[in-house]
Amino acid sequence: MINMRFNGFIFALVLAIIAAYFFPEGSTILPLETITAIGVGLIFFFYGLKLSPSEFRSGISNYKLHLLVQLATFLIFPVLVLLFYPFANAGGIYMYWKAFFFLAVVPSTVSSSVILVALAKGNVPAAIFNASLSGIIGVAVTPFWLSFFIGETVSPGFGEILWKLICQIISPLAAGFLLQRFFEKWVNKYRKPMQIFDKTVIVLIVYASFSASFSAKVFSSLTFGYLLLLVLAVLALFLIVYFGIGLLSKKMGFSRNDQITAKYCGSQKSLVHGSVMAKIIFGNSPAIGIFLLPLMVYHFVQILLISWFAEKVGGQR
Repeated sequence: MINMRFNGFIFALVLAIIAAYFFPEGSTILPLETITAIGVGLIFFFYGLKLSPSEFRSGISNYKLHLLVQLATFLIFPVLVLLFYPFANAGGIYMYWKAFFFLAVVPSTVSSSVILVALAKGNVPAAIFNASLSGIIGVAVTPFWLSFFIGETVSPGFGEILWKLICQIISPLAAGFLLQRFFEKWVNKYRKPMQIFDKTVIVLIVYASFSASFSAKVFSSLTFGYLLLLVLAVLALFLIVYFGIGLLSKKMGFSRNDQITAKYCGSQKSLVHGSVMAKIIFGNSPAIGIFLLPLMVYHFVQILLISWFAEKVGGQR
């Protein structure tokens, strides 16, 4: 039986897209720009509060596992998508290829990685370390990768994007991390409400993004055939990375627990980080909806399949 615990969030995302299609003017009536800007800062402030130094230290020693996970997240994914650059450039689907490239360079998930590794009885301290490290590395690596292609979509250069990320992500994250020891009990007590807050902000970002895209009719070229191709491409990308990491981790002599952690952490992509970075990098660009679409489909695929894999593996142990 497939675990569907995250369907509430997926359902809210689908509703946000439907609402954006029928009521795109809502993003202009409500001060969503201000609300989501404040929300983004709070998301990463809370993220910093949840970065436990003791848990970070306990997972740091297994450097081979960490190297594989981070290389998968920030190198293997982008290289796989880059292989199709010549075909996309010639086939009139360049914008959708760039959306896939955006998906490929965002960090791994945080909470779901740890939860699913625990469900499958993998190496939880290493999962916590890698999930946390991925979010920190992504602040610099994601815009660096995008800087090679992003100038054709939005005007800010790498330096301006990095400055925005420092102001809206790194600063609140650092503040939260410095205050972590004073708020540790509070964080543990209100961890679930904080997760609900994170997801609510992401739903608002998705609504505002797709409202702008629908108003500008940027999806006019997205036929059912293209959409089906997008879903199949997302599924293929996930399976290639997931089973590829599994083979690599076996070749490297990882224990069963570490193989689970490598596959689950290295094959996931964060909708939270991706949505926030898209908002900062693309701003009010109508194209933002296109850039979020593959990431949202990937989010659904990874949760559905990895939940299923985790339940099967965990039930066998």
